[in-house]
Amino acid sequence: MFFPYRDDNPRILFPIVTFGIIGVNIAIFLFQFFGIGNNPDLARNFVYTFGFIPSEFNFLTLFSSMFLHGGLFHILGNMWFFYIFGDNVESILGHSKFLLFYLACGVGAGLSQFFMDPTSTIPMVGASGAIAGILGAYMIRFPKARVHVFVFIFIFFTTIQVPAQIVLGLWFLMQLSSGFGSLGIDTTGGVAWFAHVGGFIFGILTLNYFQQFRMEKI
Repeated sequence: MFFPYRDDNPRILFPIVTFGIIGVNIAIFLFQFFGIGNNPDLARNFVYTFGFIPSEFNFLTLFSSMFLHGGLFHILGNMWFFYIFGDNVESILGHSKFLLFYLACGVGAGLSQFFMDPTSTIPMVGASGAIAGILGAYMIRFPKARVHVFVFIFIFFTTIQVPAQIVLGLWFLMQLSSGFGSLGIDTTGGVAWFAHVGGFIFGILTLNYFQQFRMEKI
């Protein structure tokens, strides 16, 4: 098992959008679990209203679901990966295009999960699909960037520096393997693996388009 904790890739722009998205996710999480969390029915209705449910396809919830999370470790893991890799992708795209890219990756991720399991009645929540797109973009744009990683082997752990293409490539293969392993299994919830896979691929395929896309200032 491995877990990245920082990279050596210096940012060019101050990542105001990255920090803003992290702040919005944390604010909604606090409301979700502490504002209405003591009312189970209200909390459940909140997730079923704003989470993306494939069998009840609602395009708007593809966006709202990106800002909901299923628990503390869910949001901590997502925001930590976004904090490490988001700033450099924001630097190459600029603030406005980065925000659009992030949202587009989230939509692409949600649609990927929908196509794999369109009859699911389980709400899909979390920023991981959108963040997977950021990871894909980072991997192809900064493949040689050094990423510092915690490596856990049984009860021992160490730290190593690994090129981004290795760390993120292995992460993608793990998502893909888990996704195929989950096919045909009836569950009442879990990880939307194909949202991760779809978001990652979407980020790789569309990064150049977003870099070349020109936005008029108003």
